[in-house]
Amino acid sequence: MIPIRPKPNDDASTSARGPQAVTTAPPSSRVVPKPIPAQQKQDTRTYQINQLKRRYPSHKETPLPGGENSLSFNLVPSDPDFPFDLDHLECELHIPAKYPKQPPKLHVKNQNIPRGFAINIEKGWDKLVVERTANGGTTTLLSLTNGLDKKLESLLSEEKAETVKLTIFKDTRHLDQQQAQEKEKEAVVVSNPAPTPAPQVKRSYIPLETFTQSQIAQAKARRAQEVRQLEARMGRLPHYHRSSDGIIYTLPLEPKKRAELPSQLQGIKSVQLVVPLLYPLQNLRVLLNDVEGGQEGEELAEGVEELFTKKAGELKKEGDKEEKMGLVAMVNWLAQRVHLLAREVVREREKKRKEMEEGKGKVVEVEVKEAEHAASVTTAAQVDRGHLHVIPRPPEWGFDDVESESSEYNSEDEDDEGGAEIGEDTGGSSVPTQTVERGTAMSFPSIELHGIELLQVSILSLSVKCDRCKTLNEVTGLKNNLEKASSCKKCATAFTVRYRQELVHMNSTRAGFIDASGCTVADLLPSTFVPTCGKCSHPSLGLVSVRGETTTNICRECHARFTFKIPDVKFLDYAPGMHTRLPPTSGPRRKTEKLGLHAGEPLPEKGSCQHYKKSYRWFRFSCCSKVYPCDKCHDAAEEHINEWANRMICGWCSREQNYSVESCAFCGRSVIGKRGSGFWEGGKGTRDKRLMRRGDKRKYRRGGGGEARKD
Repeated sequence: MIPIRPKPNDDASTSARGPQAVTTAPPSSRVVPKPIPAQQKQDTRTYQINQLKRRYPSHKETPLPGGENSLSFNLVPSDPDFPFDLDHLECELHIPAKYPKQPPKLHVKNQNIPRGFAINIEKGWDKLVVERTANGGTTTLLSLTNGLDKKLESLLSEEKAETVKLTIFKDTRHLDQQQAQEKEKEAVVVSNPAPTPAPQVKRSYIPLETFTQSQIAQAKARRAQEVRQLEARMGRLPHYHRSSDGIIYTLPLEPKKRAELPSQLQGIKSVQLVVPLLYPLQNLRVLLNDVEGGQEGEELAEGVEELFTKKAGELKKEGDKEEKMGLVAMVNWLAQRVHLLAREVVREREKKRKEMEEGKGKVVEVEVKEAEHAASVTTAAQVDRGHLHVIPRPPEWGFDDVESESSEYNSEDEDDEGGAEIGEDTGGSSVPTQTVERGTAMSFPSIELHGIELLQVSILSLSVKCDRCKTLNEVTGLKNNLEKASSCKKCATAFTVRYRQELVHMNSTRAGFIDASGCTVADLLPSTFVPTCGKCSHPSLGLVSVRGETTTNICRECHARFTFKIPDVKFLDYAPGMHTRLPPTSGPRRKTEKLGLHAGEPLPEKGSCQHYKKSYRWFRFSCCSKVYPCDKCHDAAEEHINEWANRMICGWCSREQNYSVESCAFCGRSVIGKRGSGFWEGGKGTRDKRLMRRGDKRKYRRGGGGEARKD
């Protein structure tokens, strides 16, 4: 293959001309000027004005004398990084009649721009016009405006032009002379003093309620939380609707006692809940839907709505100290008590109507009596004493005073004669009597109530001790003020028990009195308690509980959780005339005995004592709340008879707990030694030699020691 050598002429020409272009330059004969529209050729001024109008649609055109036009528009800076705080430039462009032979003039109308900078912009416009039209050049109004937009930043960055402000001072010295002359005339001429105007009643200024930033932030956070709960609970129910701004919620409403509502409100199926943006700083409002009865029904619904707003504000103030009610609880509260609100509104309306009728009746009665009295006086004056003028009795005195005066006069006469006025026996209002403090008082000294405002024992079960044989018997199903009769299961002695109920709350720990005849109250058995929710005040169903047990449940109305615990029960006999007084229903609790124990460490000698070597626990006796290893140790140290110990302390881990027969509830170790044998406390053996098995060595042991020989 033969290589192609470059020609010397080609190399020389290439190096001389440099790199070749892709296309060659067109000949001058083919270059034509930019086409100009025919309308611009015919009327350049009108064409450019219309062009500027299309660019700024919000323009305003004003014709001026001499054929001049004024065009006002707003020039918005197109630079995205425009450094000045200027939304738009208010331009007023004056276009002369002989444009383009005469240059246009620009006036800046912005009030927020100092006049010196506005002058800089106007001078920059004039300079731009001169540059574009120099040497016979042509330009358009739109291109000039675009050029001003590009140079706007540099024009505003220039030093402000100096301006002069002219101030006119008005000569008022002649007015001062006239005022002095008028004062002299007033001093010479004595005129009657003008009546003093009545003092205007100053109305008290009620300032708007203001809130701090922290209060607003807390309110917004709580509102968002409660709105989420409301949407989660009721978002899928029928009639639910949420407004676009999130303030009005349409919620289904099912009144608890619809039959007790007025006829106008019995058709309510939904309600509009208005939640302000600053809730709970601002109160809730409701609007009842499906109201019937026309104008009367609307007035009744408005009364219920206003009353709910008032009650919601009161509940909010009460809830500041305790647990606060949310939106769901408010809706439930309205559903439960809307009939009560309507009843209160109807009662207020009836009261106002009666007051108005009574007021009208009194006015008519006074007018009639006044007319009769005036007629009788006039007749008597005309007949007997025509020369006397009788002044009628003022109506505001009333005629009841006359009767009272006459009655007082008669009573005084009777008193002078030795008589006595006999008054009618007016019965006073009956006050409900409290529970008589008699019998055995039952109280819960260390009761714990969480979310409960009231607690009552609806069905009481007791363990009673027979007065004759001291046998324990169970009495169940005791209700308020119902006496129950039974008999001892051992000696058949009859006894009766009556329970008189009292409410337990945060200020009272007494649950009532027990009237026992033929027996003595020993202990509390599992009973039925009825707690009242502290959030919605709705009583719950009966819950079975016993001493030492923690009971937790959920309210069926507002779904709030509540808990109560009865660690201890006290029974105290009381009768009128006894020196022993009932313990206070509330007060300081008894101080717990400090033993210096540490959980996880064993008790001294593992809880055993000299009486029971294989009993590894201590007992807390309910009679004195003190701790002893056994009943014999208690009797040796105390002067009273021991009562049943309901709590114990494990000898292996030193943890106090409810009484257990064999093992600890925490560490699980046995507290009675070897299980299934022995004669110590808690064992399953026996000490009756007749019942002992033959292989037991203690069956044949003699009292003096040694073993007897088997038969």
